Amino acid sequence: MKNKNLFDSFNNAIKGIIYAIKSERNMKIHVAVSILVLFMSLFLDLTKLEFIVICFSIGMVVTAEIFNTAIEEIVDLITTGYHPKIRIIKDVAAGGVLVASFISLIIGYFIFFDRVSTGLETGVERIRQYPMHIAIIASVITIIMVLVIKSFSPKYTPLKGGMPSGHAAIASSITTAIALWSSNINLTILCLILLFLVIQSRIEAKIHNFIEVFVGTIIGFIVTLFLFSIFYKP
Repeated sequence: MKNKNLFDSFNNAIKGIIYAIKSERNMKIHVAVSILVLFMSLFLDLTKLEFIVICFSIGMVVTAEIFNTAIEEIVDLITTGYHPKIRIIKDVAAGGVLVASFISLIIGYFIFFDRVSTGLETGVERIRQYPMHIAIIASVITIIMVLVIKSFSPKYTPLKGGMPSGHAAIASSITTAIALWSSNINLTILCLILLFLVIQSRIEAKIHNFIEVFVGTIIGFIVTLFLFSIFYKP
C-alpha cells in the first residue's frame, strides 16, 4: 500500500526495522553489538574519520540483515514447500550478511585493538569535559528505550501515540540534561515550562493520555540523570 505522506513513510520504515529486530535472532544480536560498539567508541578518543567508518560498518551490517529478512519473507510468501532454488536464495542472502559482518569485524579490530587498553581513561575524561556528549547519548538511549517498549504493543506506531510518549521522553531528557549541565534555576524553569507545553499538547491532541506522557517523562528523566550522575563532573 502506498504511503500517504512523508510521515507515514518514516513511520512504516521504522515499523519494518522493529519487525526485523523482533522476528530475527541475528538482528537482535547485530543491534545489541552495534549499541555496545557505539557506546564504547565514545570512550576511546576516536578521530572523526574512524567514528564515521564505525558508523558506516554498523549501517552496512544492519542493512544487510534487513535485506536478508525481507528476502526470506518474500520467499516464504511465494512458496510453501521445499525447493533447492529457495534454499540457494536464502543461503546467498545470508552470505551477504556474513561478508558484511566479517568486513566490519576486521575494521573494528584495527580501530579498537590499540585503544581498548590505553584510550578508555582518556575517553572518559573527554566525555566529562563535554556534557553535550552525555546529553546526546542520553537522548539516543531514551529513543531506543521508547521504541523497544512500544514494540511490545499489538497496535503501535513508532512516531505517533502509544505507550510511552516519545515526545515527552525526549523533552524530559533534554530538560534534565540542561538542568544538570547549567545549574541555572531560571533556565531550568524555562525548560520545565517547555516540557509542560509538550506534555499538554500531546494530551490535548488526544495522541496520548496522562499515563503515557507520565511514563515517557519518567524514562527521559531517569536515563539522563543516571548517565550524568556517572560521567558528569562539574
